[in-house]
Amino acid sequence: MVLVVDDEEIMREILETLLSRDGYDVRLASSGQEGLDLARALPFDAAIVDIMMPGLDGITTLDELKRIDEDLAVLIITAFASVESAISAMKSGAFDYITKPFKNEEVLVVLRNAMERRRLVHENRSLRQNIQERYHKFANIIGRSPRMRQVFDLIIQAAPSRSTILIQGEGGSGKELVARAIHSNSSRAERPFVASNGSNLSQEQLESSLFGHIKGAFDGALFPRKGLVDLADKGTLFIDEIGAVPLETQGKLVKLMQEREFTRLGDVEPMKVDVRVLAATHLDLKSMTADGRFREDLFQRLNVISIQLPPLRDRKDDVPLLVHHFLGKYGDENRKPDLELTPDALDLLTEYAWPGNVRELENVIERAVVLSTSPRIGVDLIPEQVKRSPNFHMPQFAIPAEGISFKEVTTDFEKRLIESTLEAAGGVQKRAAELLHIKPTTLNEMIKRYDIRPRRRGQVDEGVDVKRVVEPVGVSSTGDTEPAS
Repeated sequence: MVLVVDDEEIMREILETLLSRDGYDVRLASSGQEGLDLARALPFDAAIVDIMMPGLDGITTLDELKRIDEDLAVLIITAFASVESAISAMKSGAFDYITKPFKNEEVLVVLRNAMERRRLVHENRSLRQNIQERYHKFANIIGRSPRMRQVFDLIIQAAPSRSTILIQGEGGSGKELVARAIHSNSSRAERPFVASNGSNLSQEQLESSLFGHIKGAFDGALFPRKGLVDLADKGTLFIDEIGAVPLETQGKLVKLMQEREFTRLGDVEPMKVDVRVLAATHLDLKSMTADGRFREDLFQRLNVISIQLPPLRDRKDDVPLLVHHFLGKYGDENRKPDLELTPDALDLLTEYAWPGNVRELENVIERAVVLSTSPRIGVDLIPEQVKRSPNFHMPQFAIPAEGISFKEVTTDFEKRLIESTLEAAGGVQKRAAELLHIKPTTLNEMIKRYDIRPRRRGQVDEGVDVKRVVEPVGVSSTGDTEPAS
């Protein structure tokens, strides 16, 4: 639809005839004010405005039209072929200008170009909006890197289905956030999202948590209790660290996914339920299946769709985005708005390997915000393990002519790796377990097995002569003397 604004009736009639013949829907206004009233009432694609009019002149009318619709393609008609009037109109946002007297084809060509420009502007805006919705409508998942865009694409494609999805990634990489995004973009979004963690619970505790129990099902079961599967009915059940679920419980999960039914502890009657199962792990379930530590049928059920979440060290372009997000989040919480990192501090965070992934970065930023006394956060507020720890490199071994004992070397290396990690974690076993991506109970067992006594940086263990086995070259550790914040 095209708006023609001109105080000369003959000019309005000429333009109406010309444009109507070319297929345009035309509306006429005899003054600037009348043109503005029409523009507020109707969605015009373009406007042709005379620059010399009584009352509101063409430039003022142009300014007001652009306030109503910044994308409106406006053509100015002037009887004066002066450079000054044309430049003034273009600075005010006119697409182009036409001088009187004009040729009909000239008007049509300029108008077509203006309409094409508006179409492209709208398409680009729509594309940007689609990209933003596609890549940024996932609550708290921040990222624009190619690896994260692949994750977003998979979420969008897989979310509407009923299929089970396996989310794989290192600790702290955001697996539960991905699960929540899948749920939020599915047809079950208005129904419950219920999360369960498969680790740190006995089989009885885990099954009671998942499936519920009847009164007397076990010692202490004084009352019946609904489980998380019940609560997730018509919604989504997310099982984190599914690799830690006992084999017997795994069989019950297969039944839940295959037959959509479960049985409460102590009961004999199965119950029907409609839940979609999402699962996550940092373990290699395929190798666990080959070793008999994970059920083949459950792995096949889970592996229908797999989403591999990249570690933060493989998407360093996202670090500044994450930093900005966490600065805003914790700045608001601590009433410290408009915080920013100095370039040196940001470079330091970008280059760090982040063994604890996004969770570790979030902790670092929260600590810096709490301790900051000015709007600019510098290197002095970055923890020592970030400032002083290079990436961990696997040692290179010089193999002696007589050969070496594989078991002895790997045992020695495992012990030294644990010692170095404990040193990096300041002796905090939970933090060390996070850095090694193992359970704290597993680390504790290994510490006892190797009789490791955590030591601070600078202490020397005189009880191990590594040269008697092999000469390691170039070993460095990711460490510092402070526990993670």
